Amino acid sequence: MVCGGFSCSKNALAALNVLYFIVALILIGVAAYSQVVSIIVSLSLVGGVIASGVFLMLIAIIGYVGAVKHHQVLLFFYMVILFLLFLFQFSIACACLAVNADQRSYFANQAWTAASNKSLTAVQNKYDCCGYSDPIKYPHPSCAKLACCNNSTKPADPVCSDNFKPNETLTYNGICKPCESEMKEAIHTAFSSTGGVGLFFSFTEIIGVMIAMRYRNLKDPLANPNAFL
Repeated sequence: MVCGGFSCSKNALAALNVLYFIVALILIGVAAYSQVVSIIVSLSLVGGVIASGVFLMLIAIIGYVGAVKHHQVLLFFYMVILFLLFLFQFSIACACLAVNADQRSYFANQAWTAASNKSLTAVQNKYDCCGYSDPIKYPHPSCAKLACCNNSTKPADPVCSDNFKPNETLTYNGICKPCESEMKEAIHTAFSSTGGVGLFFSFTEIIGVMIAMRYRNLKDPLANPNAFL
């Protein structure tokens, strides 16, 4: 039987929805990893990709059931919702890839200012850095336990003291680097990986719409001819 037949279309659509389920897991995993890497950055665009991944997972289940049962209503809603999901996911992925350096810097500044001391401590521990840039403008927790403070042979830096208060100094002695550059790189990675994966897999959803449209209008050769609408 040629690939345009009923059985081939049925198997192709079922297999494609299994792929969609796997893709949804990848999207959720990549976006979640991006948020973990950036630690303190709660990005709405990355969250949008996670939401689309969860939604794609649900749509994949509906599409698989519709393909196996050749259910006309399920297949119709599957096509409509999958196409809308494509538009949403494509837009979010493009937005992630379009973020420039200035916008990434803005996100990093806002994230540091809004984060709790616990989150800031996690950032400093992860990247072995102290503060964001200006310790007056961007206060930070003590850096005394960081490796850069404890393993250095340079003169003692005020920021390495447990008693350090952000308003006591505007300078560092160079023992610990600031976290600004590390955060910008993490945010860049988060946007790039999430946007790239989302954009690549969004095009496969158009293929699903086309196959579902064709399969929905095919007659099951083993079914009662009078049962086909």
